[in-house]
Amino acid sequence: MTQHYEPYSEVRDGMRVDWDVRLAMSDGVTLAADIFRPDDDQPHPVLLAASPYGKGLSFAEGFPTQFSALVRDHPEVVATSTGAYQVWEYPDPQRWVPEGYVCVRIDVRGTGGSEGSIDFFSPREAQDLYEAIEWAGVRDWSNGNVGMLGISYLATNQWLAAALSPPHLKAICPWEGASDYFREYTHHGGIPTEFMPSWAPNQVLRIQHGRADAPVNPNTGRRVSGKPVRTGEELAAAAISISDVLLERPVVDNYYRDRTAVLEKITVPVLSASNWGGMGLHSRGNFEGFQRVSSEQKWLEVHGLEHWTEFYTDYGLDVQRRFFDHFLNGADNEWEAQPPVQLQVRTPDSFFPRHEREWPLARTEWTSLNLDLGTGALTGHAPAGRQQAEFAARSEGLLFTLPPASHEVEYTGPAALKLFVSSTTEDADLFVTVHLFDPEGVEVLFPTAFEPHGPVGQGWLRLSQRELDPELSRPYRPWQRHTAVSPLAPGEVYEADVEIWPFSIVVPAGYALGVSVRGQDYEHRLPGPHELTYGREVRGSGAYWHELPGDRDRAAYDGRTTLHSTENQRPQLLLPRIPGA
Repeated sequence: MTQHYEPYSEVRDGMRVDWDVRLAMSDGVTLAADIFRPDDDQPHPVLLAASPYGKGLSFAEGFPTQFSALVRDHPEVVATSTGAYQVWEYPDPQRWVPEGYVCVRIDVRGTGGSEGSIDFFSPREAQDLYEAIEWAGVRDWSNGNVGMLGISYLATNQWLAAALSPPHLKAICPWEGASDYFREYTHHGGIPTEFMPSWAPNQVLRIQHGRADAPVNPNTGRRVSGKPVRTGEELAAAAISISDVLLERPVVDNYYRDRTAVLEKITVPVLSASNWGGMGLHSRGNFEGFQRVSSEQKWLEVHGLEHWTEFYTDYGLDVQRRFFDHFLNGADNEWEAQPPVQLQVRTPDSFFPRHEREWPLARTEWTSLNLDLGTGALTGHAPAGRQQAEFAARSEGLLFTLPPASHEVEYTGPAALKLFVSSTTEDADLFVTVHLFDPEGVEVLFPTAFEPHGPVGQGWLRLSQRELDPELSRPYRPWQRHTAVSPLAPGEVYEADVEIWPFSIVVPAGYALGVSVRGQDYEHRLPGPHELTYGREVRGSGAYWHELPGDRDRAAYDGRTTLHSTENQRPQLLLPRIPGA
């Protein structure tokens, strides 16, 4: 009896589908792939993606709430597709194969039908992608031009693969994909997040390779976790405890460096697609990726709404298709005349498109506002004298607001908050939130990537990891080294620069912008019950909580924090004001 499901090929819904193809890696491990292609003998461009979510787990079955909402709100998603082959965060082959593309789906090692052990974003996983790209580039159904397209995990691993420069890789489109493992996936400003320890068992381990109770691919009747069955001990041995990793590795070391792409090594054409609502995971990575890759041909697209929505809408599909038609199929479609930056600028209740030439925008009027610790105002004038304001770490902290706008004002770009802080303990965490309030003083909330009611912007900093890298830091984007822990002396004042991830908001007349500083995750005040993510209610910060057992339950993060202001130490918020709004 064979160890794996036998590959087979059939024609379904006008496509030639090769199920459970085995790809042999250089270390002897084999990976499982499904290939959707035109039913002809012609070579075609290839779109390749690799995921830990199961290449055969249907979108509708694996993520029914998200799929139902997507189809309800955007019926074009299934207007030319049965939806039968849609899989979470992969391109839908029924919308690409008729246009002459081959879609290759791969289970990353240790998941689905692929052998080996799970090790997210490891150098070996990146090497697997290199080898898979080169394999696909020389198939008889390939024209030698391979692109990568996918969301989230399937976007992050594009940065890693492209940095290895596989010869047949001709273009990538990382759609909402983090590019810094430590700063975006595991730690925010040095504060460990609960995201990956919650995400892995809920989304990945349920289809780990060899899991007997995994779902079945409705198109093949085969278990999405592959044919072999592993014992509980074998499954545990083939995975990692992310919680243990985060607690054992509190600062950047080679483990995190190995899982973070050297963006400057990427030279292929890039379409980097971000989401204003991707705070806490992906949005920062797309902005950094666009700015730092060495590609001469690179574009940035920024949208809103949920994490998966615009990837599948006609809007997203059109952008993706024009990009790949040009670079994989040689289409003369004037793609290269497209301005480098395409924004969906956010208003309180909608978006509007605008093209730009660069990021951050060259015409930005960087606006510094002082925090008046006595009145709670954001002001262009420096408050007189010495001021202090304190808050308990386990509280909503302090809020500072601008007066209601006298006319419409736009803020689009990265932001930063400089503070002077002391603590009663040897450490403190800062959670910074940018808010918008309507004329009645009610906070305006927005659908974000994984949160139906999120704020305008967010940033974080653990004070013991405040040290800046002077070469990488910019006034609008402080960059902490995160290579050492420097405990605080209780009562001593320290300068702290908090990076606020890029955001966009048009503030109408009568509305007011504000910023809060607290020692715990932001939560809105809407009445429940609220949606659940990984079994927990989301209340403003999505799935990006920071209460990892063994970390913030220590006394160091339950003290009192004091903000200070003097003539030589002014707390200031730097905002990206865009003229002409």
